[in-house]
Amino acid sequence: MKGRGEHRTNFDRSLPHADKRVFKARSTRMLPFLVGALIAWGGAGAIFAQQPDTPAVKAPLEKYPRVNLSIWYEVDPAWPQRPENMPWGNCPAVAVDRQDRVWIYTRAKPPVQVYSSDGRFLFAWGEEVFGSLLETMVAHGLRMDREGNIWLVDLGNHLVLKLSMEGKILQTIGTPGKPGCDGQHFYQPTDVAIAASGDIYVADGYGNARVAHFDRTGRFIRDWGELGVRPGQFNLVHAVAVDSKGKVYVADRNNARIQVFDSKGNLLAEWRNLVVPWGLWMTPEDELWVCGCSPMIWRPTDEVLSCPPKDQLIARFDTTGRMLQLWTIPKGEDGKEQPGEVNWVHGIALDSKGNVYLGDIVGKRVQKFVRHQDVP
Repeated sequence: MKGRGEHRTNFDRSLPHADKRVFKARSTRMLPFLVGALIAWGGAGAIFAQQPDTPAVKAPLEKYPRVNLSIWYEVDPAWPQRPENMPWGNCPAVAVDRQDRVWIYTRAKPPVQVYSSDGRFLFAWGEEVFGSLLETMVAHGLRMDREGNIWLVDLGNHLVLKLSMEGKILQTIGTPGKPGCDGQHFYQPTDVAIAASGDIYVADGYGNARVAHFDRTGRFIRDWGELGVRPGQFNLVHAVAVDSKGKVYVADRNNARIQVFDSKGNLLAEWRNLVVPWGLWMTPEDELWVCGCSPMIWRPTDEVLSCPPKDQLIARFDTTGRMLQLWTIPKGEDGKEQPGEVNWVHGIALDSKGNVYLGDIVGKRVQKFVRHQDVP
């Protein structure tokens, strides 16, 4: 039988009889030292526990100047104050007039809504303006000319409409409800641009692959382009803009490039490897703003390139294609978009103060991004 307090471990059993005596003797001689060490450690722990908290380490002086030289943007979450009876659907197009009023073309009823720069609702255009066209209207492009007229591109009815500020339809280009590819027909057009001369350039992009050129009266002059990837060809003509010199800038979206032409359709330049362009906005200073995403490749499930986009950005270019400014924006999660996020950003416009307005497809809203610059 074991004596009281005796406990034989497997380690004990594994030792030969002579080694057990040596091991026990050494253990007995080391015991006082082990006990003393434990007491000393315990006392030290008590001493450490009684010490007051050490003061927080002070942050070092700032090594680098914390000055924002870059222009930056901050969303205004309170813009606009949209009435409950003013629904928004997809918001493909936005424009700003000379009074800094913000015009929105949305896939809802009423499709045209106007807000002040501080977010107040001003007025809307619905059935009283568009009549039976409203039922099949699919909003896509919105522009203003130098005379203050409003231009709408109705993808669903294959039309381009010119309206006065009061909402009177002044001109219709295209044949309602009848697609085609000639001087009287479009096939799901996407955008329009008005030159200083009054000439009209239509991006005839989803069904066709061309730019159609008309004079100020709507008389067909010419068109150019065909489906393809070579210079001068198009693979989804998605937006168009014209500068003060009459050069025409085309967002060739599926080819991830912007192509530049003279007023007669002769190719001048091709901007590649910069952006997948969705929307264009030309400033009075001839600076071209672009919204879209960074260049990306086709995926097996893509019907059109960059749907969905991998990221979201806006960029500013001079007329030579030199990028002057780049700003990325977080891409929102479908149905959970937060203020300051965009989701399939589609339309872009700027006001006189440099604030940026962006229209979303999946996000179904237009947001105001306030311009900031710490150092002029």
